[in-house]
Amino acid sequence: MLLIKNASVYAPESLGVKDILIGGGKILSIGTEINVDGVDCNVWDGSGKSLTPGFIDQHIHVTGAGGKRGFSSMTPEVNLSELISCGTTTVVGLLGTDGSTRSINSLYAKVKALESEGMSAYMFTGYYGLDPVHLMQTAQEDIIYVDAVLGCKIAITDIRSSYPTDIELLRLLRDIRVGGMIGNKKGILHLHLGNLKSKMDILFRLVEEHQFPIENISPTHVGRTKELFDEAIRFAKLGGMIDITTGASQYTKPHKSVVYALEQGVPIDKMTFSSDGNAGLDKLDQNGNFIGLRRAPFDQNWFETKQLIDSGLLPISEAIKLITSNPASNLGLKNKGVIKVGADADFCALDDKNNLVDVFAKGKHVVKNGETLIKGNFE
Repeated sequence: MLLIKNASVYAPESLGVKDILIGGGKILSIGTEINVDGVDCNVWDGSGKSLTPGFIDQHIHVTGAGGKRGFSSMTPEVNLSELISCGTTTVVGLLGTDGSTRSINSLYAKVKALESEGMSAYMFTGYYGLDPVHLMQTAQEDIIYVDAVLGCKIAITDIRSSYPTDIELLRLLRDIRVGGMIGNKKGILHLHLGNLKSKMDILFRLVEEHQFPIENISPTHVGRTKELFDEAIRFAKLGGMIDITTGASQYTKPHKSVVYALEQGVPIDKMTFSSDGNAGLDKLDQNGNFIGLRRAPFDQNWFETKQLIDSGLLPISEAIKLITSNPASNLGLKNKGVIKVGADADFCALDDKNNLVDVFAKGKHVVKNGETLIKGNFE
C-alpha cells in the first residue's frame, strides 16, 4: 500500500490539496487527512507538487517502424524506460506501413512484455492496408477475445494505403463496433491520415451520408497540413475526437494547433495528443537533403502540453486533458486518465515550475526526483 500526502491534485479538474491511498494498483480513497496508523503502508510526501493522472500515448510503434529506405532504416523496439521517463504510464502500440516484416503477433508479445515490466499497454489490430493482419480471423474477433486489443488501425488518403471505399470502411467499422459491444469495449477505428487531396472527405461521408456513429472513428495526424487541420476542426464540431501528432506530421507546433482549434470553437474535450513515437523519420539538412535517419521522439506529448500551461494559454486542469482523460475517453478506458476512487493508480507529479519529477505506474513509484527507477529486462 502507498499513501500520497499533501499533493495538489488535478483529476484532471482541480481537487485542491489531498491525500490519496493506494492499494493493489488502485485508488482506494481520496481525502484531506487520511490516517493509516497501524497499517503497513509506504508514505510519499507530495507537498508543493501537482499530481495529475498518468499520461496516455495512444499511438506508438512499440515494435519499431520505418523501413522506407530498406531494412536498415527500420527502427528498433521501444524500451520501457523511454516511455516511463516522460510520464507515459499507458501506451497503445500499433503497426504502420509494414504488415509483412512487422508481425501483429510480435506486437501483441511486446504489449504483454511492457505490461509485465511495469506499465499498462494495449494495441490496435490491423495496419495501413485492408488485407487482414489480425491475431485471429477478423478484427471483430480480436476485439472480442483479446483483452489488449482496443480497436483496429488503417490508413486512408495516403499512397501507402489500400484506398478503401466507403462500403469497405463501413463494413470494417461495423465489425469494430459490434466487436466492442460483445467484448464490453468501446471499439474504435484508428485512421492514419496521409497528405492526398481527398483529406477527410470519406470520413464526412461515413458520418453525414451513412450516419455511422462518429465516436467509433478516430482520425490521427490531423495536424499534418493546415488544410487537413481545418477539416479536422469541422470533424470535431460534429462531435468527433481528433488526434494531433506531437513527434512528427505537423504543419505547426502542436500546441499552436490546439490554440487555433479552440479559437474556432472546438472544445478542449475533443482533442488529444499522441507522439507517433518510434516512427522512422529522415534527417534533413538546411536545404532539405537527406543526411540520415532518426526515430520520432516519445517525450513531445508532455512538452507540447507544458507549452500551453507555461504560456498561460490553458490552466493545468484543461491542458492535461489532451494526454489523460481525453485519450482515455477516446479509447474507452474508464479507469485511466482520471484520479478517482476505483481508478488505476497512475500519476505524474510536477514541481512548482511544472517540470515532470515523479511518476507512479500501477501504484508503484517508477520515477523519483527525475530518476527512472525501473527498466525493461534487457536494458
